[in-house]
Amino acid sequence: MVWIPPGKTRLGSDRHYPEERPAHEAELEGFWMDVHPVTNAQFAQFIAETGYVTGAEKPPATQDYPEVPKENLVAGSAVFVQPPNPVDLSQPAWWQYMPGANWRHPIGPQSSLAELDSLPVVHIDYQDALAYANWSGRQLPTEAQWEYAARGGLDGAAYAWGDELTPDGRRMANYWAGDFPWRNTKPHAPAPTPPGTYPPNGYGLFDMCGSVWEWTSDIYQPFRNPEASREGSTAAVSSSQAEQSPCCPPENIAPPSQQPTQFAVRVIKGGSFLCSQDYCSRYRPAARFPQSQDTSTSHLGFRCVLAL
Repeated sequence: MVWIPPGKTRLGSDRHYPEERPAHEAELEGFWMDVHPVTNAQFAQFIAETGYVTGAEKPPATQDYPEVPKENLVAGSAVFVQPPNPVDLSQPAWWQYMPGANWRHPIGPQSSLAELDSLPVVHIDYQDALAYANWSGRQLPTEAQWEYAARGGLDGAAYAWGDELTPDGRRMANYWAGDFPWRNTKPHAPAPTPPGTYPPNGYGLFDMCGSVWEWTSDIYQPFRNPEASREGSTAAVSSSQAEQSPCCPPENIAPPSQQPTQFAVRVIKGGSFLCSQDYCSRYRPAARFPQSQDTSTSHLGFRCVLAL
């Protein structure tokens, strides 16, 4: 973990997506934060010591999804599957609910964690992340803590490294390269990358933007409201009410359902390897997205904080 010093900062943005508004001043106390997202190796230790079973490894409960046929209630998670050709971007067909996909099998039931120990753990729903945080004696960050830390001391900058996306032509985070979602121009498949692949921010934190989305403890609201209670605000909404971009996590893909989720919707931050410069540029500290807390995906992880 690294120490994030107390201070004042400007959170949110009036220049980008509507849900990031209004930009506002905030003052935060200091806290410790994981230097990188929780890795497969770290999560495996938690599993070995506790015997915990993640949400994606259990069939969804009938009472939670009464409108879903029982035969569809199978354990699994949402996996990005790269299409071979251009597709209609209004129809996120690149997402598949894949039975057998979970943190141990990140791209499907036949995959494994071989040589992936250092990569961020994925297919983690909110309760999984919270269970790990409790086990480790830590907490999940609030949206304000996460964003303040992601800025790395660069108050008001567009990115975690400044206002220029590629300073001196250098790519600073793991986001999409090529034509989303079908043409990838990176030398490796679209996927999370090990911490240290890209430079840290000013606080020494890796991958605060790109690679994997990260859970926060905050209930999602359609606009930034620094006065609202995180847990009790009447402004909290379901993810179906929020502006969506299909490159981001699907609204509720686990299990397949035509009904809106009945689970709380949390704020996730940071963007992922699927965020595209010309389509969903949410690899920025101010960017935010609603995620039903029962949903896991192949590009959603987390990190912890320790507030003293």
